[in-house]
Amino acid sequence: MNDVSYYVPAAAMAVPLVLKSRAPGSWRDPLLRSVCALLLVTALAFTFAAPPTIVAVNRLTGVPNASAPLVYSLLTAVCAASLVLMISWRGGPPGATRRLTVRCTAGFGAVIAVMWVLFALGDAPVERLRDFDTYYASTPFVREMVLLYLFSLLAAGVAMNVLCLRWLRRVGGRPLRSSLLLIALGFGFCALYAVAKLTAVAARWAGGNLDGLSTWGAPALAACGGVLSAAGFSLPLLWSLPSRLLGDAWSAWRSYHALAPLWRELRPVSAAGDDGRAAVRVGWWSPPSLRAVQRQAEIHDALLALCPHFDPVVRERARAAAVAAGAGAERARVAADAVMVVAAVRAHGTAGASAADGPGTAGPPADGPEDLVRLSRALRAMRG
Repeated sequence: MNDVSYYVPAAAMAVPLVLKSRAPGSWRDPLLRSVCALLLVTALAFTFAAPPTIVAVNRLTGVPNASAPLVYSLLTAVCAASLVLMISWRGGPPGATRRLTVRCTAGFGAVIAVMWVLFALGDAPVERLRDFDTYYASTPFVREMVLLYLFSLLAAGVAMNVLCLRWLRRVGGRPLRSSLLLIALGFGFCALYAVAKLTAVAARWAGGNLDGLSTWGAPALAACGGVLSAAGFSLPLLWSLPSRLLGDAWSAWRSYHALAPLWRELRPVSAAGDDGRAAVRVGWWSPPSLRAVQRQAEIHDALLALCPHFDPVVRERARAAAVAAGAGAERARVAADAVMVVAAVRAHGTAGASAADGPGTAGPPADGPEDLVRLSRALRAMRG
C-alpha cells in the first residue's frame, strides 16, 4: 500500500458512519451507538497507520516511533469494539451479555495498557514508518509489545469468526446472513494480517528476511478486512434504505393526491395573492415530498384567507344533518367542516376577499396534514 491508500479504507468507514449516525434515533439506540463507535475507531486506526500521519505524530510528540503504540492501541480497540458489538448484537440473557462485555473490554483495555508500558521500557530510537515490527523484532520489551498486539488481533479475528459462524446457523433472512458472512470474511483477513506479521517477525528471528510480507502484504489484508467488516456492519441499514426511501416517496404521493379535491376547491382563493400575482408553484420534477408540502401550504393559506367567511351556523347545521343520517361524531364533524369550506369559498367569490376585515366567528377547520387529508376526502365524498 502506498501512503495515500491507507486513507481509502478510512474514507470507506466514513460512509456507513454518516448513514448510521443520521438514522432516526441513532444516538438513543445503544446498539447503533456501538456501531458508530466501531466505525469511528476503525477509521482512526487506518488514518493514524498512514505513514504521513505517523510522521506528524512523531514530530508532534517529539518521541521517535510514538505512533507505534498509538496505532497498535487503535487496532486493539477496533477488535474490542467489534467483539462487544457482536456480543450485544447477538443478544441473550442481559446478565450474561453484560458479563461478557465487561470481560472483553477489561481484557483488551489491559492489553492496551501493557503495550504502552512495554514501549516505555523498550528502546526504539530509530524512526521506522513501515517496518517497525520487523526492525525491532529482537529488541527487548518492544518485541513483546509487537507480539502482544499481533496475538490480540489474531485472537479477535478467530473469535469473531466463531461468533459469526455460530450465529449464522441459527438465523434466517438474507440481509443478516449476508452481513454475518461479510463480517466473518473481514475478520478472517484481520487474522491473516496478524499471521503475515508474525511470519515476518519469526523470519527475522531465524535470520531470514520476509519484511515485504509485513510491510506491503499485511496492510493490504487489513484494508480488505476493514472494508468488508464495515460493509457487513452497515448492510442491514443499506438493505432497508431503498425500501424506506420508496415508502417515504409513496406516502408523499398519496398525501399529494389525497389533497387534490380540497386544493381544487380552494384554488380560486389560493391562485392569486392580494396583489393579483400567481402563487409560486414547484415544478413537476420536484420530489413528491416537496410537492406535498407545497400543496399543504397553499391549502393553509387559502383557509386562512377564508376565515372571515367561515360560518359556525352552517357548520352546526351540516353536523346535525350528518348525525341524523347516521354518521359518527368524527365523521360528522369532518363533513360539517367540508360544507362550511364550500360555503366560505362561495361567499369569498361573491363578496371578495376584502369584504370582511374582522376575524371570522369560526376558526380554520383543519390544522395538521392528516386533518387536511380527512377534509379533502370528505369534499370528494360530497362531490361524488
